Amino acid sequence: MKRRDFLTGAAAIGAAGVVGLQAPAVRAQGARVLKFAPHADLAVLDPIYTTAFVTRNHALMVFDTLYGVDENLKAQPQMVEGHNVENDGKTWRLSLREGLRFHDNEPVLARDVVASLKRWGSRDAYAISLMDRVDEISAVADKVVQIRLKHPFPILPEVLGKPGSSVAAIMPERLANTEGTKQITEMIGSGPFRFKASERVPGALAVYEKFAGYVPRPGAPASFMAGGKVANFDRVEWHTLPDPSTASAALQQGEIDWWEFPTADLIPLLKKHKDLTIEIQDPSGMPCVLRFNHLQPPFDNPAIRRALIGAINQRDFMFATGGDDPAMWNDRCGFFHPKSPMATDVGMEAFSAKPDYAKVKKALADAGYKGERVVMMTAADHSIVNPLNQVAADALQQCGINLDLQTMDWGTTFQRLISNKPLAEGGWSVHANYTSGFGTMNPAAHTYLRGSGRKALFGWPDSPKIEEMRNAWLDATSEDEQKRICRDLQVQAFQDVPYIPLGVFYQPTAYRKSLQGMMRGLPLFYGVRKA
Repeated sequence: MKRRDFLTGAAAIGAAGVVGLQAPAVRAQGARVLKFAPHADLAVLDPIYTTAFVTRNHALMVFDTLYGVDENLKAQPQMVEGHNVENDGKTWRLSLREGLRFHDNEPVLARDVVASLKRWGSRDAYAISLMDRVDEISAVADKVVQIRLKHPFPILPEVLGKPGSSVAAIMPERLANTEGTKQITEMIGSGPFRFKASERVPGALAVYEKFAGYVPRPGAPASFMAGGKVANFDRVEWHTLPDPSTASAALQQGEIDWWEFPTADLIPLLKKHKDLTIEIQDPSGMPCVLRFNHLQPPFDNPAIRRALIGAINQRDFMFATGGDDPAMWNDRCGFFHPKSPMATDVGMEAFSAKPDYAKVKKALADAGYKGERVVMMTAADHSIVNPLNQVAADALQQCGINLDLQTMDWGTTFQRLISNKPLAEGGWSVHANYTSGFGTMNPAAHTYLRGSGRKALFGWPDSPKIEEMRNAWLDATSEDEQKRICRDLQVQAFQDVPYIPLGVFYQPTAYRKSLQGMMRGLPLFYGVRKA
């Protein structure tokens, strides 16, 4: 299979994106405007409702967080001036810094923070670890939030400032009181940019403007998600250009300034352009996963999930997403990031041999697979999700899975992913996706490596042993103990199979050399400026 073949379905959608690009270009030009092509359309605005990275990137413009991790992944105070820890580590008092205002010019108060944390804590897998240890979160004064814990939780700032898929976005109390399962569409944050709802064109355009009322944190320049976040652009436009050729041409011609995810086959061409910079912005990379719906047959049967491990060749998936340069990916990836101190080789022999599809087909039959229809969704307008699912579909079909591969746009794909309805009502069976390398370094942050059933990320795996080991890791007192737990956890994961690891690839970004001050880690729009 050629990678370019995976992307042809997006060409028609890409033509629509060109129209969306040209219209605002007439009224918004110059050094104070940044034009960006995201990796997917901003289909969902609410960062608590979804774990989509495009929504997380949007949230980091509109919302601020209590803490933010710096370039060394150390949590620093962001919206808080500081904190006091009392009662043997079981009581935290967070003091909000002065000058915090929402985009409707209302002050940020402790009650807004309390409601926001509770909403976030009802959805995010990492936050749930914190909430399980919380007795009470309360506003003891307008600028003071108190968190009372059942027992000490020293990584609280790291959880509140995590860079993963769902950030702890602080929003007004009236919005934060919305159930986490209900999407919020009114975007009122306190971040450096405000969302221009009146200019949004679904499938084509999202617009942000500088929030004049934002007061950057004093004392230090921005460092990843921490420090003084200075907006140097009056306006930022996100142009959805799902056809890679269209996005490549727009970048080379100066019609856009920044293309988030250039495809592997076009990177050699872009590298030759004298006005472009191509670099890996996120050094942690993107681990890829084959995620099962554990609530629906046939993948409610762990033996069937285990049998399919033999059908996976991580190299095929990495070639499809990262191209033919092995330096851009790692096809020896277990349930923890290969660069993490928690990584282990235990069980990795499962990926050492070339797939024997006849053997897997027999193993599936022995496990009880009787030819049930399996629904896999792919997004034609997503340059990573589509290749992953095309490769997975080919592997599953070769070992006898009765596969129904359904192609749609990314917004529809994600809306269906979060639904646990039966197949007859629009449900799904299996899906290939990717996550943040930051989030797979340890069990605490790893949203895919959970066994909390309906409280877990979509797929809803139920594994009490995985949960028990995860909690033990959180309570461990030494790195050696943590490593031992992670070794046992990976053994258990190969038994319960919450997902199948597909490898990790390193995605370059491409931008005009006129852009300076680019942040490492994520597409962040503060600190960036035009020369």
